[in-house]
Amino acid sequence: MKKVRDLVDGVLLLDKPVGLSSNDALIKAKRILNAKKAGHTGTLDPFATGLLPLCFGEATKFSQDLLEADKTYETLVHLGIKTNTGDTEGEAIETRPVDVTIGQIEAVLERFRGPILQVPPMYSALKRDGKAYYEYAREGITLEREARPVTIHRLELLGYDAPFLKLSVTCSKGTYIRVLGEDIGEALGCGAHLNALRRTGVGALTADGMITLDDLSQHAAPLSLLAPVDALLSTFPSVELNDDLAKRFLHGQRLALGKEPSVAVPAEQGRVRVYHGGRLLGTGVLGEYSILAPERLISTAP
Repeated sequence: MKKVRDLVDGVLLLDKPVGLSSNDALIKAKRILNAKKAGHTGTLDPFATGLLPLCFGEATKFSQDLLEADKTYETLVHLGIKTNTGDTEGEAIETRPVDVTIGQIEAVLERFRGPILQVPPMYSALKRDGKAYYEYAREGITLEREARPVTIHRLELLGYDAPFLKLSVTCSKGTYIRVLGEDIGEALGCGAHLNALRRTGVGALTADGMITLDDLSQHAAPLSLLAPVDALLSTFPSVELNDDLAKRFLHGQRLALGKEPSVAVPAEQGRVRVYHGGRLLGTGVLGEYSILAPERLISTAP
């Protein structure tokens, strides 16, 4: 008999362990919570650890925002050794001596700050002709890849104990830290691969309050560890609607908030989170003349 899953809504800030794929981590968390619907917000490589926000139920409607968000990482770059995957999971393909100074490292890091072009790695989930790059790579096939623009918002040297370089990186979506580490190694003349990678931030979400799978499985009330759905929307201004406006909003109607003296309207146009009686109704877009257009609605809202 098929197990009945529960309707679970919320966000879990999972501290993904090393060795698990993001999807495997999601499946384990979903099973522990007996949740009917769940999704993650952008993959972490199996060798990587750290912040993997998991969305359950109604929160999955807003997961795209985190896919588009900037990410923050701490990484340990092993200079002098290149691997075929760019990380510890691959085989060493080249070894070179490491003879660099802090001054040389700082000068090279400056070259990678701001907008840069990055060639996606062969060992990635990107696809060509319906087949993932890593499948081609495992067959010994190397494809031509076009460089893509990404932005390194912050690149900070945390420490250098040769041959290990510890960095903190905040970057735009689509950035491969493996490739960044390899490119820094090449610029230093010695090559490199990632020894460790830990994600500490996704958009406005941080590592504070992360939960391990062990913590989740051993907790007497694991559902209490979930953050509310609107944890994903904390950077948006909020709008509180009265009874009549809330009903109309949930029916998909546009609202002229400028004509409603009871509603405090945010000063700037753009996306907003919408509430009634303190409960999230969904998101909307505030346009000219304080017109609020519904965007994504919470089906469990009253």
